[in-house]
This record gives sequence, C-alpha cells and structure tokens, in this order.
Amino acid sequence: MKLPKQMKKYCKTCKTNTLQKVDQYKVTGKRSSLTHGSKQRMQERGKCKGHGNLGRLSKGPISGFKRTGSKISKKTALRYTCTVCKKASLQKQGIRTKKVEFQ
Repeated sequence: MKLPKQMKKYCKTCKTNTLQKVDQYKVTGKRSSLTHGSKQRMQERGKCKGHGNLGRLSKGPISGFKRTGSKISKKTALRYTCTVCKKASLQKQGIRTKKVEFQ
C-alpha cells in the first residue's frame, strides 16, 4: 500500500486542517493471561476442581479441534504528527496490508 509522506488532516489542538507528517510505528504490549473468561483465570479461581465433566475446561487445546493459525498480514498503525503544533495523533482504525510504502 502506497501512502504520502505528508497529508492534510484535521488537528484537534489547532482546530483546523493542517499538513501532517505520516509515519508507521510498531504496536507493542502483551495481553494479560488472566483476561475475563480465560481458562487460566477459571483454574486459578478453583472452578475446575472435583469430579465429572468440567465443561469447556475438559476439552484439549484449541489446536486439536479448531482451525488455527496466524493471519498473513498485520493491521497498519499510523501516527500523524502536525507540522504546526508538533502534536501527534494515532490512526483510528488500521487497514490490513502486507507492506506500507511512503512516497
């Protein structure tokens, strides 16, 4: 996907359309293992103790009974930096592309 290096966008701080520099950044951060509804959280709370069927905790890992695998492309994470006030804003929703190229 080809994108311009600079584009006109609305700046929240300037409250006008200004020329903004576009660059891509890497999204970092690791998900918590104790998310709501996770098997590990239920096990730590003691929900899967005792005899008999334990519901969805009785099943094996997801790779055994479901199609799994990572997607080919990642979503773009773009940052727009205003040339007037130097404030940066992030892209609201990414587009799935293999490669981003700035012209």
